[in-house]
Amino acid sequence: MRNKKVLFITQGAVIAAAYVALTWLTSLMGLASGVVQVRLSEALVVLPAFTPAAIPGLFVGCVIANTITGGIVWDIVFGSLATLIGAIFTYMLRDKNKWLAPLPPIISNTVIIPLVLTFAYNVPDALWFTTLTVCAGEIISCGVVGMCLYQGIDNKTCRKLFAGENS
Repeated sequence: MRNKKVLFITQGAVIAAAYVALTWLTSLMGLASGVVQVRLSEALVVLPAFTPAAIPGLFVGCVIANTITGGIVWDIVFGSLATLIGAIFTYMLRDKNKWLAPLPPIISNTVIIPLVLTFAYNVPDALWFTTLTVCAGEIISCGVVGMCLYQGIDNKTCRKLFAGENS
């Protein structure tokens, strides 16, 4: 029982660290925040389909990433909640069609992030425009890159990575 808890915490921590590192890398390219966002880290939101440890890992990673990339408090709170909501619903859909995995984070971020940009950052662009650009970025990050990640994790690899099998 204790080893399962350690595995869960370790998996979550590794996922959080990967989210932070990928967001930082994307931030260096100028794509981690703003009206046009294509966060490489958002590709990780398919991981709850493989392990529930990804849910807190993604949330904590997003909180840290939003903090270190200069997000304001509303962005840290609501941006991280958007990722948490997406991760929870991805986990809930894990036994359904695999192509549904990226939909919850795409939807949650498309609904929440444009509101944060408009009301917290006072972005002058129209709400419909920021919704469109955030949605496009999420489709690229979650739908394209995330599904490439999903496809790359085959059954044998998945068991080794997420079930704690020895090589």
